Amino acid sequence: MTAPLQQPSELISEPLGGVSAWDNTPESEPAAIAAIVRAIAARVRAAAAGGVAHRDAHPKAHGCVEAQFQVLENLPDAMRKGLFRTPASYRAWVRFSNGSETAQPDAVGDGRGMAIKVLGVVDSPSATQDFVMINAPAFFVRDAADYVEFQAAANPLRFFFPGWNPFQFRLHELAMARAITAQVVSNQLNVSYFSMTPYLFEDQACKYSARPVGPPSPFQDRTDPNFLRENLAASLAHTEAAFDLCVQLRSRPETMPIEDPTVVWSETEAPFIPVARLTIPAQSFDTPARDAFGENLSFTPWHGLDSHRPLGGINRVRRRVYETISDLRHQLNGVARAEP
Repeated sequence: MTAPLQQPSELISEPLGGVSAWDNTPESEPAAIAAIVRAIAARVRAAAAGGVAHRDAHPKAHGCVEAQFQVLENLPDAMRKGLFRTPASYRAWVRFSNGSETAQPDAVGDGRGMAIKVLGVVDSPSATQDFVMINAPAFFVRDAADYVEFQAAANPLRFFFPGWNPFQFRLHELAMARAITAQVVSNQLNVSYFSMTPYLFEDQACKYSARPVGPPSPFQDRTDPNFLRENLAASLAHTEAAFDLCVQLRSRPETMPIEDPTVVWSETEAPFIPVARLTIPAQSFDTPARDAFGENLSFTPWHGLDSHRPLGGINRVRRRVYETISDLRHQLNGVARAEP
C-alpha cells in the first residue's frame, strides 16, 4: 500500500464554492471525475506492478531540454497581463513526448506533446508556470462524462460509434481525433502546438499556441523506431531552436465555447499574437540523468498564476487526474516530488 495522497498545495486554488464565473459545471461532473481518477490510477498501478510507474498519458518522452523563456517587449496593452505584464527572461524546461498511454514506434499516428515549465514565477503557488500543449488545436472529448465513456470503451471506435443509432455517432469527435493522429511529424522542432483548452487571461479567456521560428530543422529521417528522439538530438547538437508562444484572445463567445474543447476557435476572428520567445539552445540532452530528471518532472496546467487559471471541464478533470497520478507514480517509484 502507498501512502494516502496529500492535499495539493502547489496548484492554483479552486474558486470559492468550487465554481467560477467562467465555468459551467454539470451536476454529474464530480462523480465522473472521481470515476476517471479511479480508472486511471488502477491502470497506472497495474502497469507498474514489478516495474516503474509512468505517466498515464504522454509516457514516451523524446527529450527534456533546457530553454529560455523571454517575455517580449512592446506588447499591446491587451496582451500585457499576468506573466506577460513586464518584459522578463526566465529559465525553462521543455519536455517533448508522444501522447499514447503505450510506448510505440514513432511512425504510428499519435498526438505529439510539448510541455513547458517556466521557472521563478513570482506569485505562482508552485513558483512555475506550465503550458501543456499538443500538435492540434482541438481535443476529441467534450467533457468529463464523455471521457468516462471513452475510457470504458474496449475499442476506441466504440466511443465514436456507441450503437446502431446514427444520431449517437460522434462524427465531430472522430474528425478531431483523426486530425491529431493523421499528422506526419518527423521532428518536433518543426511543429506548432496548441493548448486546445481555454485559460483565463486575467479578465478574458484565451488559448495558447507555440509556433516554430526560423527555418525548419533538416533532421527528419524516419528510419529508427525512435526517430523523434534521434532527430531532436541531432538538431540540438548543431544549433538552437525557437518558438513563439502566442495568445488567442476569445472574441466571439457564441462560437468560442469554454466548455467544449472539440471546437477550434477561428484564427480569422481571433488571431494568435506572440507574447514570448522560447529559445532552446544547442545542447546534449540524451543522457540517463536527463531522462530521469524529465521523468520525475510534473506538468499540469494548474501550475501557474491565478490570472492564467485553466477554464472548462477538461481542465477540471486534469486538475484531479494530473495531481493524483503525479503523486501516485512518485510514491510507487520511491522518488520525492518537487518543482525544480
